[in-house]
Amino acid sequence: MDPSDIQEPPRKRRRKAPTSQNSYVFRPLLEEIALAAENHTSKVHITCVELWESNLYIGTSAAEILHYVAIPPDPTDAMASPSYIFASRLQPNYNQTSAGTAAPGVQQILVLLNVAKACVLCNGTLTFYSLPELSPAFGNTVVPGCSWIGGTNLNGSGQQQDEDGETVMICIKSRIRLVRIGDEPRRIRNIEFPGCLAIARRDNFACVADAQSYALVDVDNQQKISLFPVSSLDGNAASGHVEDISTHHETSRPSSGMGDPRGHGRSTSLGTFVSGLGRRSPQSRSQERSGRNTPEPGMRAASPLRPFDRPRSGSVVGDTTVGASVSDKPLPTPPNRTGSQQAVLDVPTQMSRKLTPHICSPTPTEFLLTTGTTPEEPGVGIFVNLDGDVVRGTLQFDRYPTSVVVDGNDPTATTPSAGTQQPQECYVLASTLRNLGQGDRDVVEVRRWDIDNDNNNAEHLKIPFPVEEEESGDSGPVTGHARLRSLLSYNSEPFPEVGQRLRLARMRLPSASENVNTNAAGVPEEERNEEERAFGQRLGAQSSRIVLWSGSSIWWMMKNPIVLRLDGAVDAAMEAMVHQSRPETGQKEISRIIRSIQEYEANTETDFLSLKYIRQKAGLIMFANTLSQDPSSSNAPKTELQTEDLLIESGLDPRVLLSLIPLLGQEVVEGPEGIWVHAGLIWVVEQYAGVFLDMSGNGTVKGPLRYDELGNMIKRYLVAWRQRKGFGSIADEVEVFASVDAALLLLLLSQDSQHSVRSNRPSAIRAELYSLVDSGVDCFERAVVLLERYHRLYVLSRLYQNRKMASKVLETWRRIIEGEEDAGNEFRDGENEVRKYLAKIRDAALFYQYGTWLARRNAHLGVQVFSDEHSRVKLPPEKVVQLFQEQAPDVVKVYLEHLVFRKKKVQYANRLVAYYLDNVLDILGSSGEARSILAQSYESYRALKPPKPTYRQFIIDNAVPVPWWNDRVRLLELLGGSHGADFSYDLDEILKRIEPFEQDLVPESIILDGRQGRHKQALRLLTHGLGDYHTSINYCLMGGASIFHPVSGSLTPNQASIKEDQATLFGYLLSEFLQIEDASNRLERTSELLERFGSWYDVTQVLSLIPESWSVELVSGFLVGALRRLVQDKHEAMVVKALSGAENLQVAAVFVDKCSSAGPQIEGLQHTIN
Repeated sequence: MDPSDIQEPPRKRRRKAPTSQNSYVFRPLLEEIALAAENHTSKVHITCVELWESNLYIGTSAAEILHYVAIPPDPTDAMASPSYIFASRLQPNYNQTSAGTAAPGVQQILVLLNVAKACVLCNGTLTFYSLPELSPAFGNTVVPGCSWIGGTNLNGSGQQQDEDGETVMICIKSRIRLVRIGDEPRRIRNIEFPGCLAIARRDNFACVADAQSYALVDVDNQQKISLFPVSSLDGNAASGHVEDISTHHETSRPSSGMGDPRGHGRSTSLGTFVSGLGRRSPQSRSQERSGRNTPEPGMRAASPLRPFDRPRSGSVVGDTTVGASVSDKPLPTPPNRTGSQQAVLDVPTQMSRKLTPHICSPTPTEFLLTTGTTPEEPGVGIFVNLDGDVVRGTLQFDRYPTSVVVDGNDPTATTPSAGTQQPQECYVLASTLRNLGQGDRDVVEVRRWDIDNDNNNAEHLKIPFPVEEEESGDSGPVTGHARLRSLLSYNSEPFPEVGQRLRLARMRLPSASENVNTNAAGVPEEERNEEERAFGQRLGAQSSRIVLWSGSSIWWMMKNPIVLRLDGAVDAAMEAMVHQSRPETGQKEISRIIRSIQEYEANTETDFLSLKYIRQKAGLIMFANTLSQDPSSSNAPKTELQTEDLLIESGLDPRVLLSLIPLLGQEVVEGPEGIWVHAGLIWVVEQYAGVFLDMSGNGTVKGPLRYDELGNMIKRYLVAWRQRKGFGSIADEVEVFASVDAALLLLLLSQDSQHSVRSNRPSAIRAELYSLVDSGVDCFERAVVLLERYHRLYVLSRLYQNRKMASKVLETWRRIIEGEEDAGNEFRDGENEVRKYLAKIRDAALFYQYGTWLARRNAHLGVQVFSDEHSRVKLPPEKVVQLFQEQAPDVVKVYLEHLVFRKKKVQYANRLVAYYLDNVLDILGSSGEARSILAQSYESYRALKPPKPTYRQFIIDNAVPVPWWNDRVRLLELLGGSHGADFSYDLDEILKRIEPFEQDLVPESIILDGRQGRHKQALRLLTHGLGDYHTSINYCLMGGASIFHPVSGSLTPNQASIKEDQATLFGYLLSEFLQIEDASNRLERTSELLERFGSWYDVTQVLSLIPESWSVELVSGFLVGALRRLVQDKHEAMVVKALSGAENLQVAAVFVDKCSSAGPQIEGLQHTIN
């Protein structure tokens, strides 16, 4: 099909809802919770959340805990999430008289898994409950004046934890109490650290913070290393000091070189490092995270430490009891929530403007701390190790965060969906305020902490407040109450969007043609779709334990699956290419995406499919963009190379790409079940299907070869796919490679035809075309149609040769030879190629059919076919002659000539003589012109002056361009005995047939006379009829056997006549020469004959024949020679006589010697005596 024949209108492109590119997404846990009781009038918000197995505990600012229980989803619905139902509402005990109007409500809910207990901190009072129903524990024991509860071992094991309970750290006003919670709370020790507001502990090391600064505490050895202030504006906070904080020894010393080397030291450069954080220039805030701003941890001073005196075990937590039992003292009166309240903690008023410390522990040896200046200014995250040294680089937050959690790379956490530990992307999530154009709003700031990147690459996630909350009031939703927390239990959330993209779906071809091999057989489409939907539902589930709450709603912070993140980025790049006319920007973004996943190792099936899908989608978009790219663009070659590599690497079904190109899309083979690709790719195909506009923008649909490089890129891509033949991993292998081969063949045909228009010289494309068909194609029927359409018959014959279809090969060659159009004009010397091919086939019927066809066109080549000794089909000469007589009568003569003249098979000579004779006599009998030609040839030859060639040579040199002339020459050769004495023919029959033409066939008559022994008549015709004197001499020398010598060499001795016969013939010849009419010619010929062959003549006889009028001088040569021969004979006789006499004497001498040696012998004596 010619590209100009395709007229598909461009399809209207529809846009797709954007996919989030963020690393995290919000998934609702509970929304619009009824936080307050019916009689509560003030605005209530969530203050803390905890999840233990299927129990969800929510603390509120109204000093209440809401208990929800999870209802498992329907097990048959893989996409369903658990639902939560309200179970109970609890009001923890607290000191109502000391909780002022600014009471925070429920501050913490700490669940202790090992003992099934919960510690609740509400308005500065710590209470204990049993799980899961939150019934009071330890006799309603309370701990007043508490500012923080926590410090559980994040490593999951350690010296402070055993089977009897779990160790926690309770922060009261003046100290930290280390308490083991088991069957009852037992104090382990006190740690002198007043006003503690945050703790994170790894075994014996805890990072703690008060309102002013951070410190690293050795829990067992009671030592503290001061780190840096929470606010860099606080100049009172000391840093870099090592202190003994035991109960009996609280001496604080600055770090120095003195003391026990076993103690922990700290370089004072840390304080210098932190003091500059709040006063950095704007340029410094955007610098890359690196270790260049990190102080050198090498030199640290030490201070002496001494062991801690452990207290006695008991049921008390402080100097007295942990708290008063409700049996001894009535519970306080519930607080009046509308009255004035006082702060629980004894914290100065100016502290309310200070920054809240945040401590996280991303790894077993590191803590992440935050510092800044004011809440409105940027904050900084600093990583310190267990020695108090700053490690890694710093994190910069746009504003100081209100809460911070870390996610990833925690070896103690095992998600329910991961049976083995796998490398994770590590993030820091911080809740903060950000101006979004309508004032400050709560957002979640997400940053990577495990790699060095630009601090500007942060993500800011807008919290998805419910619609009712967004639209209520002029001030919008409440801000400043969004918090993040990492819960105890994981929750798994399905991501149906992952399955919707990664599952397979059937792609409908935008252009179906009648030549596409489609079939409705196979697995029903609906059944296949159900299978794919079920498969997709198993993909993409994510587990998380990080929640965000704000107002009256709670969301899971779920990691956005990599496929959704990258898919969103690819969609944005496609948007830039298609709708924003910024193709270079989109190409750069896709290149960046592909580079980012090059080293990503797929550890799960979802990851593997995700990366495969992204590569395929990116390659598809790049390819579609390349089709519409301006060929003159300087970026075109680089883009095409990147696109080609990406397409080959992605493994995308090539039929998807081919469907985008109208010319090649016609070659796509769907197969019985159709084309199934990732469902997310179908939308992209719909955007580009059939749209391939030329660069002038006039809407003309063109083929894919508007410039060579693009066609070459597609060609290389298809060739690379052909190399995958036989790979078991390729689905629909038959249809895929049938489409690839058909498209590649069409592409090469189109390129070669275009090159032929531009140049007459063969191109390299033609060699590629030959290589393709010679290696075999999987689209045989379609290839035949295409080659016929482009009139490439010779290439078609090569395709048939690859399939060993000899009949089709010969039929195609016959079409070319007989004049049918072959656009490539490649079949040179076609008849000879047919001859060679026939020698290779074994099919006798084909051999006979096309052998006789070739013989009719070219008799000599036809004869070679049937006489080739290497041919696989053998046929006896008799059968060949019979076949030629039936199928190609004109070739019989040529074949017989081949047998007689080349193969020397004289048994066929008689048949050939008859054939020649038939032809010659037929033409002489029917054509007076032929007779005239012969007569004129005789006259012309006789008119020649000696020396002249023989008559045979004369008619060969002056051949008349008519078939019968050559036949006559060959007839003379055969009749003249050129094939030796073994050759014989029916003399009488030939004489009878040529008798009517005796005057026209003079040489033939001469030969026949010689065969009959009529030598005198033969010599007369030679001398007077032809005037061929040279041949007449040869006739005498040959004894009348032939007037033609063999083609090469001479007669063998047994063929020569005896001298007497020669003398007789020379005598006849002398008589004929003496009768030559021309006197000068007669004298010249006779003198020459006598001089050259005088030895055959008798002098007396010659002298009697020579006319008396001839002078002696005319025959002087003969006479001189005769006399010399006489003298020679006389001398020879004398010599012979002398030799004979000598020989007689020699024999006589020998006889005498023999007699002497034998001695005398007496014979007949006895008879005489008697």
